[in-house]
Amino acid sequence: MSTPAIDAYLDAVVEPHRSTLIAMRAMLRSILPDADEAMKYGMPAFIVRGKAVAGYAAFKGHCSYFPHSSAVIERAGDAVAAYETSKGGLRFAPDRPLPKVLVKRLVRLRLDELADM
Repeated sequence: MSTPAIDAYLDAVVEPHRSTLIAMRAMLRSILPDADEAMKYGMPAFIVRGKAVAGYAAFKGHCSYFPHSSAVIERAGDAVAAYETSKGGLRFAPDRPLPKVLVKRLVRLRLDELADM
């Protein structure tokens, strides 16, 4: 499903970031086929039951993945050790996209967190 605001966001991103984020979007769509897509905090995000589960964005020197929860990054532990992390996300080089197994884990951690709320 196409979302005009997200399409516009991606259209404005320079390469190679754009291709990386388009692939991230497709990966997230395959992991969360029933999720909605919307812009949250100025970035594309996947929404489940009204809550942001996964977001992604391009920056000058990197791309970032945002689970919309600092607890997810903490609970991911060693799985994210190879990446620069912040309280709310992790950075990766556009030419080294996140592996699907890691994205699935981050999504699962976020969905588990939301189920406990």
